[in-house]
Amino acid sequence: MEQGSNNNGYLNPAFAGSLNASTISIPGAYKTQTEGGATPTPKEVSTERKASEAQEPNVSADEEQGKQRDGWNNDIEFLMSCIALSVGLGNVWRFPFIALENGGGAFLIPYLIVLLLVGKPVYYLEMLMGQFSSRGSVKVYDFVPIMRGIGYGQVLATGIVTTYYATLMALTLRYFVESFYPTLPWSYCREEWGSSCLDSAPHQESVVNGNQSTVRTTSAEFYFTNIILREKASIDDGIGYPSWSLSLTLAVAWLIIAGIMFRGVKSSGKASYFLALFPYLVMLILLVRALTLPGASDGVLYFLKPQWHKLLEPQVWYAAVTQVFFSLAICFGNIIMYASYNRFGQNIYRDANIVTTLDTFTSLLSGIIIFGILGNLAYENNTTDISSVVNGGPGLAFISYPDAIAKFKVLPQVFSVLFFLMLFVLGIGSNVGMVSCLTTVLKDQFTQIKQWHIVVFISIVGYLLGLLYITPGGQYVLNLLDFFGATFVALVLAIFELLAIGWVYGVKRVCRDVEFMLGIKTSIYYRICWAVITPLLMFAILVYMLALYEPLKYKDYTYQSGVYVFGWCLSAFGVGQLLFWAVPVVRRQPAELGLWQRIRKAFEPLPNWGPADPNTLKRYQLYVEQANASAMFQRSGIWHKIYDNIFG
Repeated sequence: MEQGSNNNGYLNPAFAGSLNASTISIPGAYKTQTEGGATPTPKEVSTERKASEAQEPNVSADEEQGKQRDGWNNDIEFLMSCIALSVGLGNVWRFPFIALENGGGAFLIPYLIVLLLVGKPVYYLEMLMGQFSSRGSVKVYDFVPIMRGIGYGQVLATGIVTTYYATLMALTLRYFVESFYPTLPWSYCREEWGSSCLDSAPHQESVVNGNQSTVRTTSAEFYFTNIILREKASIDDGIGYPSWSLSLTLAVAWLIIAGIMFRGVKSSGKASYFLALFPYLVMLILLVRALTLPGASDGVLYFLKPQWHKLLEPQVWYAAVTQVFFSLAICFGNIIMYASYNRFGQNIYRDANIVTTLDTFTSLLSGIIIFGILGNLAYENNTTDISSVVNGGPGLAFISYPDAIAKFKVLPQVFSVLFFLMLFVLGIGSNVGMVSCLTTVLKDQFTQIKQWHIVVFISIVGYLLGLLYITPGGQYVLNLLDFFGATFVALVLAIFELLAIGWVYGVKRVCRDVEFMLGIKTSIYYRICWAVITPLLMFAILVYMLALYEPLKYKDYTYQSGVYVFGWCLSAFGVGQLLFWAVPVVRRQPAELGLWQRIRKAFEPLPNWGPADPNTLKRYQLYVEQANASAMFQRSGIWHKIYDNIFG
């Protein structure tokens, strides 16, 4: 599927030989209004579109908004911003240990299959919808107004993730600062930790006693739990007060985010070069170091060697889907938002393939680095069981990695500085994307407010809410909100998003829009994934998650019953945005229509749905009318409609 020479104009076959062919501007071309001479609008538009004339004020409002909307300085900034957003902690932190928990190489095959069936199709689809409409993650649902609540629910989930993601940056920043100490502070035990503590740093006389049966905890874990988090055994008596040191690092994190976002995509686009590329420089340094460690080859082989019997375990597939889902940041509104700032004819087919491929490459690269280090740890501990040398859990980046770095015998401070600087840059890149999504939604709603006012407001609110997570009970709160406010809500709304685009708006119309915008035909692969495979896979994951649901725990702590009630209320509030925003949309339909007719009308795109540029919008509306006219003579059976939606 090759990209057409879009900037030089593309003649859609639908217009070849038609009565209006000589009077219509080339659809999908990215030209100035005066380039090549402005083509007058056909007179047929005014007579054929009486229904939309009544809504002309809405079009004008959107035209004015489209003129005021910012854009990227160039196409590369969009690509770099998407890389900075999607390549983050999910790749470097989460992926290697999800692979470790699911059989090493056994996880790679389901991961790559799910990437092809879920990740790439949805990423491309969200890019298409954002660029085609130049609308943010809420207004993009003008193509099916009754389901605009999907956008608001995703904004809620993104907001929750944004607040706790920034606190991870605060933790990373503290570890980064402490990496400059002459002796890494997590590398040795304190007296108050007792005999159960095991120094993370190697000893000169260190010889592992294979007969030792006592389970000991590393000093890195004690340090993270007792000094950094000051973690409580339970939150039955409250979550406590924020840490002053983490309050400072959290403030620094938000100041950096606000500084990058101060002028919107104009400033964040410039920062994206560093945010996207710098982590790869650090990863290459760590890769060389990891592969030169004794025993590293055993760890890498464990990571790359498939275990075929694992493919029959549904848990492995569940882990693969959730990893792809959260690693690429799909169905949170972020991709739609970034693409909405593109020029209309940008080659996002290429961009989507680059980002999804690079995301996978980064996951594999970080996997090789981490499993190389794990192979070395197994070698140092005289064991061949790679999975036994490190613990999983939410503190992986701040327990397992520091523990591994402390075991380096030569200049562990250098690798610690590089590693946590890389984590910080990766996290900031993702956080900027999430804050941009929130900013865009507010800016689209309140166009008169200046960009920096919105950024400052979000930063202050984000900082104040982030203080919850840096209390002694903060990890309990994070665990709760992550599941009920982000994971569950995003998964349910993702299914509704795919159904709204694939079956309400229709795969056929999406493909028609792609041809108008980019001048390319959409392959059968994308059509089948959008319509059938991806929604079914996402639904299967939701059913699997609910079927195996057990009351959420943090470590061995079970929350009080009232906390679970709050959690499910939060989930209901997020998913309930669908109904909350659907009701006023139905009520705004023409009063002379009955209830059922109003509901049906609310599923139809708004009259001004389409490209933001007024001239391109008029060409598109005529293009749609001609396509609809040619479809009037097709069969109307249900099975034919299903077939036509996918393959038409």
